[in-house]
Amino acid sequence: MGNESFAIILKIYKMKKGNILLWILVLCFAVMMSLPYLVSGTGLVSLLGFVPLLCMERVASLSGRKHIWIFHYSAFVLWNAFTTFWVCNATVGGGIFAIFANALQMSLIFGLFRVSKKHFQGALPYLFLAVAWIAWERFYFDAEISWPWLVLGNAFARSTWAVQWYEFTGALGGSLWIWAANLGIFGLMTALSDGRWSGYNVKAKVASIIGLVCIFVIPLAVSPSIGQKYKDSMNEGKSLEVMMIQPNIDPYHKFQAMSQEQQNAILLTMAEENMKERLHDSTAAPLLVLAPETFTSDVITNDISQSRTFRRISTFLKEYPYVNMLFGASSRDYINSRTAPSKTARQVREGLWVESHNSAIMTDGNAREEIFHKNKLVVAVEKTPYPAFFCPIDDALGGVMGRCIGQGDVSLLNVKAQQESIPVGCAICYESVYGEYYTEYVRKGAEAMTIITNDAWWGDTPGYRQHLSYASLRAIETRRAIARCANTGISAIISPSGKIMAATPWWEPAVLRGRIPLRDDVTFFVSHGDITGRVCSFLFVLLLLALIVRLLHSWRPHMTATKSARTGTTTRTAA
Repeated sequence: MGNESFAIILKIYKMKKGNILLWILVLCFAVMMSLPYLVSGTGLVSLLGFVPLLCMERVASLSGRKHIWIFHYSAFVLWNAFTTFWVCNATVGGGIFAIFANALQMSLIFGLFRVSKKHFQGALPYLFLAVAWIAWERFYFDAEISWPWLVLGNAFARSTWAVQWYEFTGALGGSLWIWAANLGIFGLMTALSDGRWSGYNVKAKVASIIGLVCIFVIPLAVSPSIGQKYKDSMNEGKSLEVMMIQPNIDPYHKFQAMSQEQQNAILLTMAEENMKERLHDSTAAPLLVLAPETFTSDVITNDISQSRTFRRISTFLKEYPYVNMLFGASSRDYINSRTAPSKTARQVREGLWVESHNSAIMTDGNAREEIFHKNKLVVAVEKTPYPAFFCPIDDALGGVMGRCIGQGDVSLLNVKAQQESIPVGCAICYESVYGEYYTEYVRKGAEAMTIITNDAWWGDTPGYRQHLSYASLRAIETRRAIARCANTGISAIISPSGKIMAATPWWEPAVLRGRIPLRDDVTFFVSHGDITGRVCSFLFVLLLLALIVRLLHSWRPHMTATKSARTGTTTRTAA
């Protein structure tokens, strides 16, 4: 594309004799891409959010500006800081690392795109940028150090009316839509500014306009019709009664302010006050009571029945037939071994080791034990990544990192009543961010989903609202209703269409009771997985190989010339 591109903007840039314009474009990008994650109903802004960044890159390149990476890295740092600053409330060091490290990865992808512009022609570098970004998002879901909070498709988490088609594509389908829209608008802008548009014939112009309109309109047009069939799904077919107890215990003073016995008393008193009609009622339908993540820390998985909390709950439930309770626990395994049973085990004393878990436990009046260990663990807080390398360092520092162990795969918990057993999935906190992982619960047979979490670590910031909204995307992808229980809020009932049907206030003790439908159908996304991510990853690999070949080809003449020059110098010296 010629040097006439963006002529007016370049004139402004030269008049200013500085970088003010570039920084304005950087700020516009950061604000536009942050709005969907911070303000409800602004998801469509993301369809234009990358245009300022692409304009910045083009203006800077055509003006001969050096060190452009400063601008795009700063843009990504600002975006991450605006949307996820709240992580610092829980851990300042971890929050700063998350912001700068995540921005660095985004910047590396953008830098790779800039390299590709030197070797690919036309629209190919921009296609490379889109598929590289989505391939990175897919990889990030399974990486050892994983923080996929800002997956582009999550921008529609509070605009779910627009993405009911996620049941086919998952959230990465939204990422693809965002890139297609942004690149379409940017392509039209460059064609107009370069003068190429006037050279198109009528058919080409009409095709371009129709194509761009279709990118914006078709997803918005089909979404309501797809979601319509789930409009009344909360009242159709079989259902399960659920009750979420929000005890509102400050996690920073959980052990200093009150004992576990006192916390148990709060939980069971709230339960008792809200299900008096079920006392000794053997004819009642099953009820699932939910308590939040890490509610107790006195569970030893080798012998759950020795937990005071477990015994207290199961004894309480004897008076309430067919009432099941699912509660979170920071649990432990004690292992007798001369040597460490795993790289993440901590030594208690000679010959005794402990391994930790973040668990969900299901029980009832018969003291039934079912347990699931969280698999998607928060790096550093719960999990030590690359344990062979980092665990010795952590030991030297006195054990500052979390070392929880997941169970490796998904398993279900069962609500029992008479001869009936209802399989439900329980995503623990962070697991509700992982779309394709979340579908495993449904593939295993979950007829409804639960989420238990403790979002109080972040304070009254956008963090807990973002986390709640991501659950709506999981409901759409799997078409499973969700009963969500949070320690301090927001607890909620979410329909299969992603609509929040009822919710508790933030930072108040509350009980939320209702019914969620049971379903056994399977969506395209559940049965086929993340096709969007797989296709984009495949295209990225192909284009990356092509780029490597072209890089090697461009270096060959330079290497030959250098070798010839050296040979010539040696010959003249010898003569």
